[in-house]
Amino acid sequence: MANLTQLKALEDLAGFLLVDKPEGINFATVMKTVKRKFGLVKVGHGGSLDVQASGLMIILVGDATKFDKDVMGADREYEIEVEDAGGLKSTPAILDEFRGDIFQTEPRFAVIKREDTGVYEEVDTGEHQPFMTHIYRIDEIDDGHVEGERGSISLQVKCTARTNMRALASDMGGSLKKCRRTKIGKFGVEDAIPFAKLLELEMKDFSSCVMPLKKALQ
Repeated sequence: MANLTQLKALEDLAGFLLVDKPEGINFATVMKTVKRKFGLVKVGHGGSLDVQASGLMIILVGDATKFDKDVMGADREYEIEVEDAGGLKSTPAILDEFRGDIFQTEPRFAVIKREDTGVYEEVDTGEHQPFMTHIYRIDEIDDGHVEGERGSISLQVKCTARTNMRALASDMGGSLKKCRRTKIGKFGVEDAIPFAKLLELEMKDFSSCVMPLKKALQ
């Protein structure tokens, strides 16, 4: 049980908590769990992450929540695996088409949790709306960095915030099989604490995992 000194320290704590989220858990659940376990008063985040995706998410603690828009607007990096859906386009010349400014339509697919099995699945919602189109930028998209399974390709993508990996896979003629976010701005997943390990921490050790606000903003 935390003593009054520890509780006061947590109340005054402000900084960035880098978490390596596993697949199969909602990013909001990660936030709520951390807030409840460590008795945090105010938390925010630096961008959502698909329930089926793993990788870096940034939890903003205390006064760091004032900088949520800065973190949300930072560029991202992903490692994705795209499965062939009957027309997968993967030659170098075709990949060039996805570099630079691109238009994306919000995908008609959603990830839902089946009540009978508890497994998350991608389903067609039938709510495709062509007018919901946005422009994004992909600075780099390279294949061959990670070996994929037969009938799929693995890519590393550097892009602007809110670029949708599921929509990108669809535009390439495939479906998103795996997705891992490796970077947000200057912050990398290699510096993040795995969510399961975070839950094993005692309250007195939590503050050492939070990057002080001054350092995070340098």
